[in-house]
Amino acid sequence: MYLDSAKKAEIFEKYGKSNTDTGSPESQIALFSYRISHLTEHLKSNHKDYSTERALKMLVGKRRRLLDYLAEKDINRYRAIIKELGIRK
Repeated sequence: MYLDSAKKAEIFEKYGKSNTDTGSPESQIALFSYRISHLTEHLKSNHKDYSTERALKMLVGKRRRLLDYLAEKDINRYRAIIKELGIRK
């Protein structure tokens, strides 16, 4: 499987407050970004996989809503996570 518990703990430890911090917006955005990049690579070779395409669009929407929430609550944390993940140019 592409995303095991060790990889999740690593993502949460890097972007969250600790490796068990699964609820902070930063850690969720980082996890969604990892999943989005994996699905994007999958769709490059399987362009007719429409169910995965729909799942990718839903994940992008979830990440967008979390980013909007974070920008509204704390703009500095929003800018930090955007810069760290390299989402915007």
